[in-house]
Amino acid sequence: MTKALAIGPYNEDEKQALTRDLAPIFLDGSKDIANLDADTRATFTAVAYKGHHGFGAAEMDLLPNIGVIANYGVGYDSIDVSEATQRGIGVTNTPDVLNDDVADLAVALLIMQGREMEHASAWARSGKWANEGEYRLNRKVSGARAGIVGLGRIGREIADRLAAFKMDIHYWSRSEKETPGWIYHADPVSLAEAVDYLIVSLVGGPETEKFVSKDVIAALGERGILVNISRGSTVDEAALLDALEIGAIAGAGLDVFRNEPKIDPRFYDLPNVVIQPHQGSGTVETRAAMAKLQRDNLLAFLAGEELLTRVN
Repeated sequence: MTKALAIGPYNEDEKQALTRDLAPIFLDGSKDIANLDADTRATFTAVAYKGHHGFGAAEMDLLPNIGVIANYGVGYDSIDVSEATQRGIGVTNTPDVLNDDVADLAVALLIMQGREMEHASAWARSGKWANEGEYRLNRKVSGARAGIVGLGRIGREIADRLAAFKMDIHYWSRSEKETPGWIYHADPVSLAEAVDYLIVSLVGGPETEKFVSKDVIAALGERGILVNISRGSTVDEAALLDALEIGAIAGAGLDVFRNEPKIDPRFYDLPNVVIQPHQGSGTVETRAAMAKLQRDNLLAFLAGEELLTRVN
C-alpha cells in the first residue's frame, strides 16, 4: 500500500532519494491532489511538501489518513499548522541545516548594497574604468550599528557575523535573549531608530505580516539599509518601495518578495536595491541536507518513532 505523497518541485537528485527511501507518488503541486481518486488518496499516510503555495484544510480533507506533513525548508507558513494540529497531523521543518547559508547571504547583501558592488562591476565590465577613471567612492560597512529583527537561529548567526565586522549589535525579539552585550529593543521602531542597517530574520505567517511597517522603515532614516532574508510578507513592501524611490532610506538588499517570483516591477527600476531570487539556502550542500532531514522525518513517522523536528 502506498504511504507517501511528495508534492512540489523536487529536483532529480531529490526525487531519486525520495524514491529510494519512500517510493512516493509525486505531484507537481497541492492542486493536483484533487486529480487522484478517493481510494488512492486514502492510501497516503505521510506527505513530503516543498513549495510556497497553501496547504490547508481543503488539501487535508482530500487526504483523510495522513499523520505527518514534512516541510522542505525552515519556514512553514504555507502550511496551516493550526488546522493540522486539530486533526492530529504532525508538521516538521528543516531547521539549523540552512542557518549558515542564509546568514552568509544576508551579510553579502549588506556588503553588496553598501559597497555598490553590482554597479562597480558594471563600471569595470563596460570599459568605463579604463576610459573614464575610478568608480565613485561608496560606503564603509564595518564598524556601524546593525539591528536584527528576530534573534532566532538564523538571526543569531547573522549577528555573530556582523559582530566580526566590528559592529554594535542591536536586536528585537519577542523576549530579551542572553547575548554577549547586544542591545535589546522592545519594539521595532526604536530598533530602527538606533541602527544604520536593519536585517529582517522573522518567521513568516499572519503574526508577522508587515511587521516591518511604514513607521519602522521611516525610523531607519535616509542613511539606513534594509536587508530581508525572511519572507516578503514580513515587510510592508509598498512602504519600502515608496521609501526607496524618494530616498527616505539609502537602499535595500532583498532575497524575498511578495508574489515571488513575479515581483513588483518597481523594484527593477531602483538602482539602490540588490535583488536575489530567494536563494538563501540555495547551495548544493545545504539543499541536500534539507532534503535528507525531510526524508528522515518521514521515515521516523512511518517507523512509529518520534518526529525529529516537529513544530506543532
